[in-house]
Formats: sequence, C-alpha cells, structure tokens
Amino acid sequence: MKYAIIDIETTGSNAGTGRITEIAIYIHDGKSIVDEFCSLINPECEIPPFISKLTGITNEMVENAPKFYEIAKQIVDITEDTIFVAHNATFDYNFIRQEYKSLGYKYDKSYLCTLQMSRQLIPGHPSYSLGKLCRNLNIEIENRHRAHGDALATSKLFELILKSSNSENFPEEFIRNDYMNLRFPPGFNRKIIEQLPENSGVYYFHDSAGIVLYIGKSKNIKKRVLTHFSNKQTRRAIELRNSICDITFEETGNELIALLLESQEIKNQKPFYNRKQKGSYQNYHLIYFYDEQRYLNLAISKKIDGAELLCTLNSNEEAEAILEKLVLKFDLCKKHCGAHDISHSCFSYSVKQCKGACIGKESPESYNERVKKAIETQKFENQNFMIIGTGRIEKEKSIVHVEKGKYMGFGYFEPELSGENPEILKSFIKPANDNRDVRQIIRSYIKKPGTQAQIIHH
Repeated sequence: MKYAIIDIETTGSNAGTGRITEIAIYIHDGKSIVDEFCSLINPECEIPPFISKLTGITNEMVENAPKFYEIAKQIVDITEDTIFVAHNATFDYNFIRQEYKSLGYKYDKSYLCTLQMSRQLIPGHPSYSLGKLCRNLNIEIENRHRAHGDALATSKLFELILKSSNSENFPEEFIRNDYMNLRFPPGFNRKIIEQLPENSGVYYFHDSAGIVLYIGKSKNIKKRVLTHFSNKQTRRAIELRNSICDITFEETGNELIALLLESQEIKNQKPFYNRKQKGSYQNYHLIYFYDEQRYLNLAISKKIDGAELLCTLNSNEEAEAILEKLVLKFDLCKKHCGAHDISHSCFSYSVKQCKGACIGKESPESYNERVKKAIETQKFENQNFMIIGTGRIEKEKSIVHVEKGKYMGFGYFEPELSGENPEILKSFIKPANDNRDVRQIIRSYIKKPGTQAQIIHH
C-alpha cells in the first residue's frame, strides 16, 4: 500500500470560494518517501494580504506559476493507487476535489487524517495542530505554512504513527471515503457509483435482468444515490438496496426538469418500489363550459370536445375528489358540476350549500362569479409561458413550456444559435403528458423563494 502525503496552501479557508496557491506531495510506501511533487500554483485571483503574511506566498511569486489545470494530470498520475494522507485531511481533500470539479473531473480517493490518528494513538498532548504537535514530538518543520515543509513534517509524523500502532487492521481502520457506513449488495460494482455525476438529474435502479426497480431525482445524483446504501434503512428500503445490480442516470441541468422527468418516468414505467406518482396517464379532464342558459358548468370527461381544459387527472376518482372540493368550497351547484341528468333541485340546494342555480333561482351572472373563482384556484396565474433555466452544459439552456394552462413538455436549446423567440423555442420541446402532478411541480417551483428561472410570457 502506498500513501500520498499532501499539504496545500490556499487563498482562504473555504473550498467553495478559495483557490490553491501551492501543493506538495510525498509518496510514501509505509517505510520511506519514494517520490515527490511540489509546485507553486497560480490561483488566478488575488491572494489576501493576511494570507501572504501567514504563508509568505505573494501574488508576485505565483504570477508565472502554472495554473491548476496545467498540473492536474501530474497530480492524478503521481497519486494513482495511493491513499490520500494529510493533517486535517478533509481540508486539503475538499480543496483538491473542488479544483478538479471546476475542471469537470471527479477526484475521489480514500483518505487518512494524521490529526485524527494522532489524537487516538499519541494521546496526552495539549494541542494537535501540526506545528505544536511536531514541536512536542521533536519533529522539525522547515518552512512552516509552506506546502513542502508541512507535507514533509506530516510524513515524519505519519511514520511515527505507523510505529505506534499494534493493531492488525492498522491503518485500514482509520481510512475514510465516500462509502463509509454504507452497505452494498454482494458483488455490487462500486465503479458504478464513481461514474455518477454530482449534478441535477434522474437516476434509475435496475435489477439483474435490467428491469427498473426505482426512479429518483436529485440536485446531486451521486450524493442522493449513496443515501440509498445507508445502514439506517426501513425493511422495504433494505429490500430495494439488496436488489440493485446497476444504476443509470439522465442529467437534466436543473432541479425543475429533474422533478418533471421523474414524475413522467414513474408514471410511464411504474417501478415496483415507487409508491408515489405511480398512476398511469388515463387523462381524465376536468373541463368547463357554458350551457344554453349561460351557466358556467364544470364536468369530468375523457374528451375536451370544444370545452376549456381546467386540469387533467390520472383517474376518475381523483377528478371527482377535486371537483367535490370545489363544490364544497365555493357553494357550487351539483347540477352544473357533472350531475346534468337532474331535472329538479340538486341535493346541495336541499342542505343550503347551493343557492338555486339548478332551478334558476340564482342568476347565471351571480353563480358564474363563484365558478370563475373556483377555476382560478386550479389554473396558472398566466396561461401561456415558458420557463428558461440552466442546461446540461455551459452553452445550453433548458425550457419548460405551458400553453393554455396545459404543460406541453420540456427541451434544451443554445441561445447563441436560436435566440429566445417563443415560436422558435417551441420547436425544441419534447412533447409530454399534462397532469395535475406536473402542474403542481411547476406552480411550486415558480413560487419557490430564490428561484432564478427566467419566465417568458407569450
């Protein structure tokens, strides 16, 4: 087993906003250093004065240094088939992973933390910071707060730690990675996990025959998939986990399309382990129209036939439930809400929930006002619009289309080539089925605080 003992210097403490200014790597075979790589790095941003004061690395020093992408392959090559080792390893590891992520590459390794190991195997020290611990252990650090000096001191500390343990499982018991506290089915190929993106999309679990068992969505596919292999699971979740033989995915570019695609795929494929949104498209329409007496009617139908579409449901039972709620909330007349065969007053009138539209006692104008309010609760605020969001790649954008209150589908386009003309954008839409679930997804997304999507009305 080989170890890559690493130290970095950075422009700050946050891996999401900071950049690396220096890296040092010493390859250790468990006995001695066998290879090394050290370099200043141009962070492509200003180094704060207080950081320069701490490390001694100035903007002038890194001006002509290689940028991270120029040495990225060397780092991958020298650390291949090694365990990542650092003092406070998550700091160095997260910074390096973030640099690679910005290049579109996944840098995943198992790692060891000499800070954690020291606390357990060399107890009794007042401080376990690298500088103070090395001073107490008589380990000399040349050029403190420079990557090569700190990495070399860490390698000496690591050698001392190796000699301090009598455990047969050492150092394996200290190794950490993305798979800690996870349980995979026997024979499951973990390389499948490594190939998963950390982006928005939909993922599919397959059994040994390739049949889809479960469909899920996430803003981070890999992170979400790993939760399915957690130790703490329900009996049904464990049953699913133990049946997974393969995982496929489709990146969507953003959360909204991931939600829409997941809903669509669950209804189309009906996976055994998806309990929500499992209904198929049966297209029961809730429609509205004016009758001969100019009363506004609501009805359930499998055909629209010239009426106006209010919404589409997956079953007649679901449509009836929605209609019943509207009747009760807005004191609507049963005769004008589907029970057209009634020739007398409706039951709601007898219990004073209907104001007499069924027998002409309430005028069409008065009655229709309440029906219009009921209709508005089920419709989009604007009936014709497009939602423009981020795409799957940098030059691409996504589009979700709603026309006459009906979800039409989604697609992707390149703004530089097509512009944002609604008529042109329609050609990029992949048609999809409209239903209450997807309209609720779109409504919720539009109202969600912080939503950055651009909405085009047409």
